[in-house]
Amino acid sequence: MTHAFYVYSSYVFAALVTIGVTLWTWADGRARRKEMAMLEASGIRRRSASAKDGR
Repeated sequence: MTHAFYVYSSYVFAALVTIGVTLWTWADGRARRKEMAMLEASGIRRRSASAKDGR
């Protein structure tokens, strides 16, 4: 094994971790948006919505 093997494998590992965290964040954001849509459809509103309505 050469020094290059360790360098390249660490770059691959870092890239996989970065891609994994990015996909995890994207999937979680989609899940939260769906959850918010379900809550708003059931009549539960955000606290910030009342400030926008002027009430």
